[in-house]
Amino acid sequence: MMKILLISVLFISMRSFGQDTIPVKQADTNSITVHKDPRIDLLVKKQIQINEETTREARRIGKGYRLLVINTNKRDEAVAAKTKVYTYFPELKSYLIYQSPFYKLKVGNFKERKEAEEYLDRLKKYFPQGVFIMSDTIELKLEKETETVFSY
Repeated sequence: MMKILLISVLFISMRSFGQDTIPVKQADTNSITVHKDPRIDLLVKKQIQINEETTREARRIGKGYRLLVINTNKRDEAVAAKTKVYTYFPELKSYLIYQSPFYKLKVGNFKERKEAEEYLDRLKKYFPQGVFIMSDTIELKLEKETETVFSY
């Protein structure tokens, strides 16, 4: 019984090889035929689209400068300073950041230090306790977003 089982297993294993043993014409030895599912192209396009959308945000940030307006452990003071910045400088975007136990109010997205220095003098009038220029990661405006195209 054991011999019959062994012979049948050997016979089945011989027939289950992954490669064909049929000889191929000599002219076709350098060519390979690939049968690809057309859905793979759709998946590749979808992955390209996903990669574009996820990396778009990463390209909108870069190195630059922001102005540190206030650094306090009192939330009310930080919110009042943010309101004052919005009132007198509506063009500046402000960022209220909580790093335990302090609230930091940073304003602006300046690519060049010179741009930040111009606002530094103006902000010191409203915040005499001190305004400082800090190197930070800023939000960049893409060229396509800053250009306005008029069509008539």
